Amino acid sequence: MQKSDLPKTRNGLWILIVAAIVLEAIACIQYFTSRAALRVEAERRARTELRRAELEIEKHTVELEAAVKTLAMLAEKYVDYPDSIFAATRFVVGAIGGTSSLAVAYIPDYFPKRGKYFEACSSRISEDSIYTRQIGSAEHNYTQMEWWQNGFLHDSCWWCEPYLDDSGAQTWVVSCSCPVHDRKGKIVAVVCVDLSLDYLQLLSEYLQIYKDSYYSIHSHDNQEIVVCADTVPGRKYQIYDEEIDATGWKITIIVPEDVIFADLNRIGRYVGLLMVLGLAVLVFIIIRTGKNLINLINLSNRQERIESELSIARNIQMAMLPTRFPPFPDYPDLNAYGVVVPAKEVGGDLFDFYIRDNKLFFCIGDVSGKGVPASLVMAVTRSLFRSLTSYIDNPSQIVTQMNDSLSGEGNEQNMFVTLLLGILDLASGELHYCNAGHDAPVHLPSGNVPCAMLDCVANLPLGVVSGFSYTGQSVQLTPGDMLFLYTDGLTEAENSAHELFGAKRVLQTVSTWTADMPADRQVEAMQSAVASFVGDAEQSDDLTLFAIRFLGKHAAGSIQRTTVSGRYSLVMRNDIEQIPTLAEWIDTLGLPQELNMPINLALEETVTNVMLYAYPGKSGQVLVEADTSPGQVIFTISDSGIAFDPTQQKEPDITQGVEERPIGGLGIFLVRQIMDEIRYERKEDKNVLTLVKKLKS
Repeated sequence: MQKSDLPKTRNGLWILIVAAIVLEAIACIQYFTSRAALRVEAERRARTELRRAELEIEKHTVELEAAVKTLAMLAEKYVDYPDSIFAATRFVVGAIGGTSSLAVAYIPDYFPKRGKYFEACSSRISEDSIYTRQIGSAEHNYTQMEWWQNGFLHDSCWWCEPYLDDSGAQTWVVSCSCPVHDRKGKIVAVVCVDLSLDYLQLLSEYLQIYKDSYYSIHSHDNQEIVVCADTVPGRKYQIYDEEIDATGWKITIIVPEDVIFADLNRIGRYVGLLMVLGLAVLVFIIIRTGKNLINLINLSNRQERIESELSIARNIQMAMLPTRFPPFPDYPDLNAYGVVVPAKEVGGDLFDFYIRDNKLFFCIGDVSGKGVPASLVMAVTRSLFRSLTSYIDNPSQIVTQMNDSLSGEGNEQNMFVTLLLGILDLASGELHYCNAGHDAPVHLPSGNVPCAMLDCVANLPLGVVSGFSYTGQSVQLTPGDMLFLYTDGLTEAENSAHELFGAKRVLQTVSTWTADMPADRQVEAMQSAVASFVGDAEQSDDLTLFAIRFLGKHAAGSIQRTTVSGRYSLVMRNDIEQIPTLAEWIDTLGLPQELNMPINLALEETVTNVMLYAYPGKSGQVLVEADTSPGQVIFTISDSGIAFDPTQQKEPDITQGVEERPIGGLGIFLVRQIMDEIRYERKEDKNVLTLVKKLKS
């Protein structure tokens, strides 16, 4: 080495030393960054698995709570009939899947002839076997049980602490209880359903996200429902937990840190061995590290682009989902509208319609009875209608096959369905229909011809006799003809004097309608007529109204889009769970795609305000209408609730912090930002809010 080379060598040495320090620093940074990333990934995986387990538990507990509430309702209905309680427990266990054991325990001496302690219990022995018996006794004093005491402390479903049930489920369980009241509102019994801890123990196979990881479940009083393994002293652990909203339980996953970072620690040791090889391979390491770093950056960028494209694809896919009830904007020769008003929480009325091969397939039906059984039969009937009409065009053949399906072995309750099914050829106006014991619809011809009941053959209802041969009929509709279909909840609507609305009043109401009256206005007019007749009397049966106006090709040419095809309406119950239907309805308006999301947000805020303030604690309906015309779309939201003007709310000061700004006001502020015009008026005892959105030409 020459002397002149010494500075170069020294400089090169310093470069190597600095490079070694930088390399070591980079190695340390990479190690701790990777450690942090692994910790975040471990938490993400744990949270994902916890959420999955939580959903699985909530799914099961919600089913059990539904069983408890259903049995409580039946027990209150038959509170003075002990023999009926056995049938009720057996019915609920058989009707609601996932229910293994149900019991109704009465206060001591409530049924003196049955002994001091009376607890009717039904348990599922197998898929086809249910064991029902009375298990209350002095040895099984259920009044000392926590689930019994919870029934008196909480006026709703409540989960107790785990215990050994040696009388009902014969294993360790947690129980959900709900009180039963007599007609005076006094608690006379408690309904109980058991959830086996063995089921919760099975969740461990879902939560083994790492080797040696384990989990536990604690009750709301921090008692162990699923016991976790003991931790090893001196060993560090990562603990992740999630609260189960439905029960108040907390589920926890415990993962040893050395398991999480095992791969990283092993890589760290290899890197350390490579570092001691010396400066001889430092250049090679720097080069290789540089190349690897570039590759890593490129790989990360590609991964981010892929994730972004997947997110966009998912949004497009969600936006392309079909709506449930399209208003047929592509068929200006047809105008249809219907509404169902159940007498209870659930009902047995149904109507459905859709277009296939330029034909309108429609039906209206009424299931015998009310409540949960009727709603289940209604769902089966609608499913059969959709399935059979997808490939059969003969109404009598469709109704015959529906009858055979509903008359099978699954109809142990001997429930039947009155149904009218029709197929309207939109090209010719020819209507083929088949009536299965349903009320004849009203036919309002165009011109000056008076309305009359449509001629219907008196076939048997569905589900009465298997193999019955149904007779179909046909009629020719002309442009402007209207069909008005309904269930017996209309004709049998009673006023306070127990008078029936009757078919005569139906015809009188229809006869007042004009030829150009749209279907939604017809349904509203009939609702107003029956409401005026009934007055304050309680609704005794489900009410379904369905109007079809066949405009025909000749009538369609003279109708402007702003009066028929550009007018849309949506009737919503006063129920927050109805809000998601707004998005589906907005998709049918044919607005520019970029406006669907902000308009949906504005309407959701407005309708939510109506449900919260116009109908506080009461039932009611909200009518949302859209009138599209060139250059703008006008939304009208109307209700019959308490007078409430949202436009009078002061705009919030968005420059203030969250802690300083008062609650409220952001919703109407958001609506003003989205819409171009907003105005309110109280008209005919109704709140009417008008929103205008201008469209770009």
